[in-house]
Amino acid sequence: MSAPPRPAAVAQDPPHRRRVLVRGVVQGVGFRPYVYGLATELALVGHVTNTPEGVVAEVEGSGAAVARFCDRLAVQAPPLARVESVDHQELPAAGGEAFIILASRSGGPVRTLVSPDTATCADCLAELADPADRRHRHPFVNCTHCGPRFTIVTGVPYDRANTTMAAFPMCPDCAREYADPTDRRFHAQPVACPSCGPRLRLIVPGPAGRAERTSGPDLVTEARTMLARGAILAVKGLGGYHLACDATNAGAVALLRRRKARGDKPFAVMARAASDVEHLVRLGPEERRLLEGPVRPVVLLRRRPDPSYPEGAPRPAEAVAPGSPDLGVMLPYTPVHHLLLGLPGDPDGPRLLVMTSGNVSGEPIVTDDDEALERLAHLADGWLTHDRPIHVPCDDSVVRVCDAEPLVLRRSRGYAPLPLTLPLPIRPALATGGDLKNAFCLGEGRQAWLSAHIGDMDDLATQGAFERAVEQLESITGVRPRRLACDRHPGYRSARWADRNAAGRTVVRVQHHHAHIAAAMAEHGLDGTRPVIGVAFDGTGHGDDGAVWGGEFLLADYAGFTRFGHLAYVPLPGGDTAVRRPYRMALAQLRAAGLDWSGDLPCTAACRPDELRLLQRQLERDLNCVPTSSMGRLFDAVSSLAGVCHRAGYEAQAAVELEAAALEAPADDTIAYAFALGDGEPVRADAAPVIAAIVRDLREGHTAATVAARFHRGVAGLVHALCRRARERHGLDTAALTGGVFANTLLSSACAAALRQDGFTVLRHRLVPPGDGGLALGQLMVAARTTPDG
Repeated sequence: MSAPPRPAAVAQDPPHRRRVLVRGVVQGVGFRPYVYGLATELALVGHVTNTPEGVVAEVEGSGAAVARFCDRLAVQAPPLARVESVDHQELPAAGGEAFIILASRSGGPVRTLVSPDTATCADCLAELADPADRRHRHPFVNCTHCGPRFTIVTGVPYDRANTTMAAFPMCPDCAREYADPTDRRFHAQPVACPSCGPRLRLIVPGPAGRAERTSGPDLVTEARTMLARGAILAVKGLGGYHLACDATNAGAVALLRRRKARGDKPFAVMARAASDVEHLVRLGPEERRLLEGPVRPVVLLRRRPDPSYPEGAPRPAEAVAPGSPDLGVMLPYTPVHHLLLGLPGDPDGPRLLVMTSGNVSGEPIVTDDDEALERLAHLADGWLTHDRPIHVPCDDSVVRVCDAEPLVLRRSRGYAPLPLTLPLPIRPALATGGDLKNAFCLGEGRQAWLSAHIGDMDDLATQGAFERAVEQLESITGVRPRRLACDRHPGYRSARWADRNAAGRTVVRVQHHHAHIAAAMAEHGLDGTRPVIGVAFDGTGHGDDGAVWGGEFLLADYAGFTRFGHLAYVPLPGGDTAVRRPYRMALAQLRAAGLDWSGDLPCTAACRPDELRLLQRQLERDLNCVPTSSMGRLFDAVSSLAGVCHRAGYEAQAAVELEAAALEAPADDTIAYAFALGDGEPVRADAAPVIAAIVRDLREGHTAATVAARFHRGVAGLVHALCRRARERHGLDTAALTGGVFANTLLSSACAAALRQDGFTVLRHRLVPPGDGGLALGQLMVAARTTPDG
C-alpha cells in the first residue's frame, strides 16, 4: 500500500500596496482619522496625508484587506465629506509596522474642495450644555463634524496655519485632542476652548464712549437681557454680522426697521426650535429637514392663515414680515446663537429673534470688527463680537419648498463653496453674473463653483467684495480662468469688471435670459444636444433689440437661442421710477389696452393729479419710455391695478404681496384670465384682454384676492399654451422654468402641474437660484460653447 500524498503547501498571499487619491470635500471633515480607523481595523500599514489634490493614502497588507479598504472608503465616509472621485495606483510593497498620519503636503495643483460652514453638531451642543464639560457654555465649541470652514480658510491644504485660527495657539488639552486620531477633534482646525480662545466681547456705549466687557460667565446673559429690554445688537456670526432684536417686541422691530431704512421688506427670524414656530407656519417634512439639518438656511415658510397661540408660544410683531405670505425662519447654527436664545435652565429671554444682515442698506454684510463699530454705530445699541477674523463674507442662504422639493433662492452659507457637476467638460473660465443679487461662477472640467451671495453691484463696497471673493475662490479651487463671460447689458458693472480685467483673455457676452435657461439645463445635467423650451420670466434683462426683456419663451441650447414668443411690449415710463411705483406700470398697461385712467381704479387714485398729467404727456411723447416685455413688471401692474401694492420699498414687493393676496381667494373660483396670442414667430402674447378683465371684475365688486388668483391662473395658462404651440411647431417637449418670477411657488407649481399633465418634461431650479444669483452658471455654459480656446 502506497503512502498517502503529502498535503500541498498553502501559498501565502503576498503583501499588496496601493496608493489611493480621494478628491472632493475631504479636508476638515474628519477624513484622515476615518482613514486611520479603517486601515487600523483591517490591519493595514501605511500612511495618509492632506495634499492640494486631496487626501492621499498608501495602504499595505493582504490583497483581500486592501480591496476591502478601497471598497469601504467612499461608502462609509464621514457625514460632512463629499467624495468626488477615488483613484487607485498599485505600488511595490514597502513594508512598515503601523499606519500613521503624516503632516500635510503643500505645492502642486489645487484639486481638493473646502467644506462649507456647518451648524453646531449634537455632540458639541451636549458639551455646551454640560456643566461638567470643560467647554460648558464655550461660544466657539466645534469639532470635525461642525463649525466654521469656508469663511476662515486663507489657503490650502486645509490646515490650521491656512485659516484665521492660526493666531490662536492651542492649549495642551486642545493640542492633545487635535493630535489624537481617535478623538472627534483630530485635526479640527478651528478647535478651541475657554483656555486658548477665541474670545467673546460685549461692547456697549458708556458715558465716556464705548464700554467693553471681554469675558465673564454672564456676558451672553447680559446680551440676552439687553435684547429682552428692546435693544438692537450687532452679533458677529460665521460669515458676517447680524443685527438682532426681540422679534416679539413691536417697538424694537419698528426701531430696527427705521434705523435700517428697511421699508416693508420682511425680516428673517431665528427660533430656538421648530416647535417655537409651528403654530405660525406650515411645516412639512422637507421644511423641517431644511430647518434642522446641518446647513440651517433661512427657510421661507408659508404662514398659517389663522395662527393659534398656545400658552407661552411666541407671537412675532406684525412689522416682522408685513404683507408677505411667508415667514423666513432659521434655527441656531453657532454656539453663540444657542446661548443667546437660552440653554435649558437659563432664565427666560427672547425665544424669537429678528436676525437680519449686519449692513447699511445696499452695502455688503460687514465682517471686519473695526468696520462694524463704525458702520453699524447708528444701527446697533451694542456689539456681541469676537476676535476670530472672518476671511470670506458669507450671508445666510435662503430656501423655500415648492411641491415638496427645495428651491434655493440665495445660495451662500452652508452651500458655498460646494461645486456643481457640469454635463460637459469646460476649459477654465470665470462668469461674472449679473448686477442684482450678484454671484459669480468659476468652472473647469466638469465642475463649477458658484460663489457665495455677493449682493448688488451698484455699491463700491460690494464691487470690492466681489474682487476679493474672486481672488479667494480662485486660490482654493486652483482654477485659473482663461476666458471670461458676462451679461450683454452695456451698463452692468459686472460686465465692465470683466472688460477691465480681461488682460488679453476673451470676454463672451451672454444674453440675460439665455443664461437663465442654460443654468436650468446645466443644473439638470442636459448636454445641450437637444434644445428646450425656455420660459424665462423676470423683472429686467437687456434684449437683443434694445428693449427690456423679461417675459420670454426661447428655444435654446448652450450654443444659441431663437425667440419663440414674448409678452407684448408696453412702455416702461421713467425706468426705475416705474419699478418703485407700480401704479405707473398699471397706468401704462391700461393705456396700452386702450382703457381710460378712470378715477375709480385703485392705481389711478394712487397717482397724484400732477404726476398723472406728467405721466400722460410722457407716454404720449414717448419720453424715457423704453419698451418692456417683462413679466415682473406685469405682476407689478396687476398688483397696483387690484389695489394690493402701489409703492415698492424692496425688490418684487408688489409681486410678493400679489401672491399673498391670491392665497386668500375662494377655493371654488377657477376662472383664469386669458392673453391674446398672435400668429407667426415670435408669438406676441398681449396682456390687454387680461387688463380689461381685471377692470371689469373690479367694477363688479370682486376682491383683490380673486383678481390675484385669476391672474396667476392666467399666467400659468399662457405658459401652457405657448409651450404647447412650441411643441407642435418644433417637436420639443422639455420646458425649463427660470427667472426670478419663478420664486413664486404658487405660479411655479401651477405651471409645472399643467405642463406635466400634458406630457412635458419640466425643469425647475433646486440647487441654483432661479433669479440672478444663478445667472453666472448659465453664462459659463454658454461661453463654453461659443468661445474658442483663449
